[in-house]
Amino acid sequence: MKLSEIKEILPTLENVEFQLENGTFVPEHFHVTEVGQIKKKFIDCGGVIRDEKAVNFQLWNADDYEHRLKPGKLLNIIRLSEEKLGIEDAEIEVEYQSDTIGKYDLEFNGKTFVLKSKTTTCLAQDACGIPTEKQKKNLSELVGNQNTSCTPGGGCC
Repeated sequence: MKLSEIKEILPTLENVEFQLENGTFVPEHFHVTEVGQIKKKFIDCGGVIRDEKAVNFQLWNADDYEHRLKPGKLLNIIRLSEEKLGIEDAEIEVEYQSDTIGKYDLEFNGKTFVLKSKTTTCLAQDACGIPTEKQKKNLSELVGNQNTSCTPGGGCC
């Protein structure tokens, strides 16, 4: 989800709720402790220089059980960060504490914001020599070309 999308959604909500993919809700007394833009410049294993930008939200749970972040307040925080920091419209990455600081993509399911697990991948798969997928053999074709019993050296096992 891009920053422009959350800015369109927030005015339509009564409450701001976040939940993990497994259905667990972020406690309703969470704080958004940071809104910023992360710029990452790196080189992948194929030697290609890359630039990435993301808008970063950091969620934090405090012992402030009376706190409830309302949509208007979050929208004001976003607007202030755009004005003061020059944040651009980019994909949102959310930091949230679990065993360690987790980084999540953000989606909206019509009622709540869902923290979607991120995964790593090789960005230069054509250069690093790892096959994209092993070629699968159809067992029924192998058995059809042989007798119907599988024997050592018969090619069906």
